[in-house]
Amino acid sequence: MKLIIQIPCYNEAETLAHTIAALPTELEGVEVVEYLVVDDGSSDETAAVAQASGVQHIVRLQQHSGLASAFAAGLEACLKQGADLIVNTDADNQYNAEDIQHLIEPILRGQAQISVGDRGVATLESFSPGKRVLQRMGSWVVTRATGIRTPDATSGFRAINREAALRTLVLSEYSYTLETLIQAGARRMAVAYVPVRTNPQTRPSRLMRNIPHYLANSGQTILRAYTMYRPLRVFILISLALLLGGIFLGVRFLYFRFTNQGTGNIQSLILAAVLLIVGFQTLLIGLLADLIGFNRKMLEEVLYRLRRQEVEEQQPQAEERQDDRQPEIEI
Repeated sequence: MKLIIQIPCYNEAETLAHTIAALPTELEGVEVVEYLVVDDGSSDETAAVAQASGVQHIVRLQQHSGLASAFAAGLEACLKQGADLIVNTDADNQYNAEDIQHLIEPILRGQAQISVGDRGVATLESFSPGKRVLQRMGSWVVTRATGIRTPDATSGFRAINREAALRTLVLSEYSYTLETLIQAGARRMAVAYVPVRTNPQTRPSRLMRNIPHYLANSGQTILRAYTMYRPLRVFILISLALLLGGIFLGVRFLYFRFTNQGTGNIQSLILAAVLLIVGFQTLLIGLLADLIGFNRKMLEEVLYRLRRQEVEEQQPQAEERQDDRQPEIEI
């Protein structure tokens, strides 16, 4: 079994060498351990530091595209290099690399397709009280959205097997953590959470500039991903709210009409009619979105088979390049 540890990076020249030095070179149940660094358009010497640190694979993006795009590019590159198991970790050495062995155990035992490191966000001392509350709230929302117990929804320390990686699509421009969990829940993938340790913080988070920024982007990501994979449920809820509002106002109008308890309620009748019409239209939109969702599933299955075929065809070339023992730089 071949495991590749991928590290998405953006201007991480100062911390990357220390992060790589802490990574394991051998793991139980794994024959080959390699590293892959995704340089997300860095303006510093991130790629040079990775090469000097002995990283086997370096992917260089021409411009800064964000964490989600870097993560997706890393998955694609790892698959092309013949990875059976992929571990993602942060370049700022946030996660204790010694816990990688524990992280991959559920996958090696066949109990999970995705394994996520649980930092214990409710009690993590490096988080401010406000951030702890936000992390718990976010995890609760994702738990409801995925149907999977999610104690740490935003943890980037995770392992994913080959099959799950081939089926993973990252469309968000903000972060991959929430979207991929909702996607895994929709596809009924087995997800395990493993307690992991964290190292002292080396720099402020680049994803969470402030609380409003975090809430806006995370909420948008969750809503978009959930609507994509559960469109009928979302539109039915909206439709029911509108229909119930229209029915309430209609009944209220009829009550006052037949009991002669006042006049001039024609506005309620008009609003009731509008709500009923819009509610019915929303239901029809939900049905249409659900049909489009079936088409999307078929397209995803086609894409999965094409990706698998492409990866299998490129494996011999990856093995030949590995024999040269030189870092590979992709642009």
